[in-house]
Amino acid sequence: MRLSGGVESALHCCVVLTSTAEPVPATRLAELHGVSATYLAKQLQALSRADLVHSVQGKSGGYVLTRSPAKITVLDVVEAVDGSEPTYVCTEIRQRGPLAAPPEACTAPCAIARTMFAADRAWRAALAEVSIADLRRMVGDDYDMDVMSEVGKWLRS
Repeated sequence: MRLSGGVESALHCCVVLTSTAEPVPATRLAELHGVSATYLAKQLQALSRADLVHSVQGKSGGYVLTRSPAKITVLDVVEAVDGSEPTYVCTEIRQRGPLAAPPEACTAPCAIARTMFAADRAWRAALAEVSIADLRRMVGDDYDMDVMSEVGKWLRS
């Protein structure tokens, strides 16, 4: 399982957007995270298509979360950026090669597919249990200062 770098950027942006009620321009988010504005714009567009952020137009425009951070999960962000396709796709390899099993012997998923499907479900369930609000709290716990307030002040400066 490998997630794109866009997931990391999108999650950071969502957490940062909890630090201010004002819309935050994409260029400001890009500057804060040290990434190109063009790259970050793609992640913000994916979040917008998934209705996780909303783009506010105008002089004071930028991005805001569309709902409470407690109602947006890490899984929501992952699926917005990387899609919701399963992490494992069974190709029925057991039906190929010199010892191929006949289709009628393969009416249920094999042990490998069952294991991989279970892992995918567990992974998704774990990500669905953590909200952006939870991440904000955890990020704050990582520092000896109120880092989210500092981020909010920097964004408004």
